[in-house]
Amino acid sequence: MKCITWSRPRSPPVNNLLTGAPVRWTPAVSKHLKNIGVVSLLTLVSRVLGLFRDALTARVIGADLDASAFFTAFRLPNLFRRLLAEGSLTAAFVPTLQEELRDRGRPGAFDLLSNVTSWLLLVSGTVVGVAMLLFQGDWLLPTADAGKWRLAADLAVILFPYLVLVSLAAAFSAALQVLERFTEPALSPIWLNLAMIAALGAAGLGFADTTLGRIHWLCAGALAGGFFQMAIPAAVLVREGWRPQFDLRASPRVRLIAALMLPGIFGTAIYQINQYVTQVLAYHVSNSAAAVMNYATRLMELPIGVFSIAIATVVYPLLARHAAEGKHEDMATDYRKGLGLILLINVPAAAGLIVLGEPIIRLLFEGGSFTPEHTRMTVPLLQIFALGMPFFSVVSLTTRAFYATRDTVTPVKVALVNFVLNAGLCFALMGTFGAPGLATASTVAVVVQTVVLQRMLSRHQPGLTFGPLWASLVKVLGAALVMCAVTGGGWLLLRNAFSTTRIADLVAVFGLIPLAVVTFFGAAWVLRIEGREELAALAGKLIGRRNR
Repeated sequence: MKCITWSRPRSPPVNNLLTGAPVRWTPAVSKHLKNIGVVSLLTLVSRVLGLFRDALTARVIGADLDASAFFTAFRLPNLFRRLLAEGSLTAAFVPTLQEELRDRGRPGAFDLLSNVTSWLLLVSGTVVGVAMLLFQGDWLLPTADAGKWRLAADLAVILFPYLVLVSLAAAFSAALQVLERFTEPALSPIWLNLAMIAALGAAGLGFADTTLGRIHWLCAGALAGGFFQMAIPAAVLVREGWRPQFDLRASPRVRLIAALMLPGIFGTAIYQINQYVTQVLAYHVSNSAAAVMNYATRLMELPIGVFSIAIATVVYPLLARHAAEGKHEDMATDYRKGLGLILLINVPAAAGLIVLGEPIIRLLFEGGSFTPEHTRMTVPLLQIFALGMPFFSVVSLTTRAFYATRDTVTPVKVALVNFVLNAGLCFALMGTFGAPGLATASTVAVVVQTVVLQRMLSRHQPGLTFGPLWASLVKVLGAALVMCAVTGGGWLLLRNAFSTTRIADLVAVFGLIPLAVVTFFGAAWVLRIEGREELAALAGKLIGRRNR
């Protein structure tokens, strides 16, 4: 298959801030565009499976107290996972492993992998053991509504071993990405979704008589999924030549990773504790708030995961390489191109969720244990979260741009501001507005975080300014408004045309969403929005790969 070239764009390119020359993908990104396609396609499969899992979860366990307890408990090992593995460790490990691979080849890289994973196993295992002992007792739990908090603590004890499995999986996936193998890491969440779907199926088929019993099956599925997430990338690395060894030497590279991780751990801890505080406050607000916030968040994460994280995952090693080689102009070019594609996807996706959130939620979740009242509670949360979705996506890449230059301190400072702002707004708004107040606090905080991070990045790396993208962003917003007018009008007509809500929802999801996509990209072509050819080429790669 021939490589796609970008040498003759049909629209005026964005100019480079430093040189005034047209901005195009560097050869590295042109070469790796197919990797973005692979990651996006597999992430799309994962997100579709995730939606099916969430729909099944909603119908099997609903959105009442037991469901809220499960989501609150499952957030705990995921909090530590992102703290120990997917956050600061990955940020420090990827550029260091890149250097080891360049200096000593694969043997050196595999030695470092064994060294790092041995320490990760020791640390994560210790955290799990201590946490399980602590949550067995009652002294950490609030005295008010003791039974409610005891339920969440008991489920946390069951779920905490997931941390060890998924922490090792994150390290193995990072190593594969450095080796330019992106397929297996992108498959990782698919194994979790399949295992949890199987567990929910078993629970729904009568192997559990109570909601709590079904949740125990769901916990078993999560642990089984974590094992597959860990074992499959490890097996691929073994085929690549890695021979696992338990190695607790404090090698120079390990000490370097630890030094780079420390501020990153602090920054990640601030962010993750921030998110968990919101989850716990939601669990406190009402029996259903934590569950419905989880369902709304999962819907918001679909477009983020399909393209934004895929782009950031592939672009981050390139940014790290450009920074290590001192190629600041190439780094700026790739950063802005990645940012442009993220906005081109997430702005219309956010607008679509705001306009069609009600029929989407009702069609996906409502039924079984998920009632119309739960739908009514979820819709405004999804709309509020959707407003912050483009900002959340931008933060993902902006933070990685800091990490690529080994600046892990600046994101920590901004995360601290974000934590204080979010916590203050949560306590100020939850009493009056409940769960929507918590969602509003989270959205306002991520908007502030995005603006502050980008301004500080442009001071740190002047070539990485957002300035050249403003004209394109205005066009994207204009195209999104046209899409909203068409889609919103269509939804109003459907609501009045059909007496059966289910039929209106089906037509909205399967008719208006494709119409929205066609409308937006039709407007994008008319407005000559920068990045539309790259997105069309990426979609062509996905379609071609799917049809082979």
